[in-house]
Amino acid sequence: MGGTNPISHARSRPKNTQGVFGGIIPLQNTTLLAIAIIFSLFFILSLSCAFLGDDEDEPYFKSILNNVALNDPGIVLLGENVDVDVDEPAITIRWSIIGCGDGYVLDGSNGVHASSSCGLPPMYLQIFVDSSAEPTAVYDPSQLPFVRQSGRRRNIQNLVQFDSDHVLDVHEDRLYPFDTYVLSSTLRAVDANNATVPIRKLATLDQVSSFLVKSTDVDSYENSLNGTQMPSRDIDLEVRRPGQARAFTLLLWGISWMLTHVTIGHVLLARGHTEIKPVIKHLVSAFAILLAIPQLRNSMPDAPGFDGVLIDCIGFFPQMILSSLSVLTLLLLLILREFDLMEDKTPIIPIVGITAVDTPPAASPPKRLRSPLKPLLLGKKERTSSVQLEGGELARVKRDLKGEYVFPPVVSPAGTPSPQSVIHHRSRSSRSIFSGQGWGGRPGSVYMSELSRSSTLRTLKEQ
Repeated sequence: MGGTNPISHARSRPKNTQGVFGGIIPLQNTTLLAIAIIFSLFFILSLSCAFLGDDEDEPYFKSILNNVALNDPGIVLLGENVDVDVDEPAITIRWSIIGCGDGYVLDGSNGVHASSSCGLPPMYLQIFVDSSAEPTAVYDPSQLPFVRQSGRRRNIQNLVQFDSDHVLDVHEDRLYPFDTYVLSSTLRAVDANNATVPIRKLATLDQVSSFLVKSTDVDSYENSLNGTQMPSRDIDLEVRRPGQARAFTLLLWGISWMLTHVTIGHVLLARGHTEIKPVIKHLVSAFAILLAIPQLRNSMPDAPGFDGVLIDCIGFFPQMILSSLSVLTLLLLLILREFDLMEDKTPIIPIVGITAVDTPPAASPPKRLRSPLKPLLLGKKERTSSVQLEGGELARVKRDLKGEYVFPPVVSPAGTPSPQSVIHHRSRSSRSIFSGQGWGGRPGSVYMSELSRSSTLRTLKEQ
């Protein structure tokens, strides 16, 4: 009536702006790509800053030389390069001959390693390493050239430097990357008159490629043939791997073990597939891991050869064995899956026109030889070529063949039904149903073992 207001069936809703979801505007693919490129460049530039500012640091040997010049002037030998070769095993040290303090600096040569109090020695020197019979190095300042414009002495490396080779102690070399090497050496210097010149300091770099070097020098002396003491200087070196190298090595070792466990997981997952294509995928992945593990081993920093070190005994060798066994298992599993596919495709030819009574007993088919690995790889699942037998009807088919059920019903010689059978008629239908006490049937079939007498059924005898 007039007092009612019509209710609108569809209320107007504000339409969202295109591309806006919950008040958030999604970025386009090109915008995301540009942001990713900017972030990558910023990350690379940030890491490159690690190479900047190294020249501004104070030279490593400057404080050592100033301390010698101030407190104990004399000859200093600096190990400016230490080459560690664990495969030999040996260490090669390149020594520089330097003089510090008054009377030990050649005119025009001061300023070595940014130290104004140290330079090249002014006297002729012979250096003996580890009490060798012949001098390892000979220093002659007269052979140093001058710069014509400034008159300064040139510091020619081959004239002021020499190399000494030392054999390493390798008792802990198999503990890579926690291997540590120890070295001890003694040096002695004499002048042109064969008089001993005291060496005040021996020092080396503390960090080289892939190794940390800790040096300690000791003041010592040697006894000559006439019983006099000849001053000398000893140095002890302890060489070990830096923390970064150890961390990278252990990470690569752990990743190799994780990949090995992945190959074992591929085998377990492939056993659950009955098709060939998933097994092939697992096989390809496991084979790629098998090829990647040696590359990870070679990527370890300054790693030794495959000489049976500890990290290989608990890492590389068992990893390769387990990964190879996993690949072989997947190959065998693939072969067995191929055999199963061939068995499933074998055609079954049905026999038509022969009744169950006249069918002669069929010869038992020959038993197939089964591989002992098949239950292990494929499980205990048994397959049959007949869908009817897989449906759980094997027992019923056996009862039919034994004669427990007869079809069609038994008929007398006169052509009339046997006395055991009684024909029932429906009151409203012309269909007839045979029912006998000796008959049996499956549930749901036309013929039933017993029919309950209904008021709507009348037998012929009652008529």
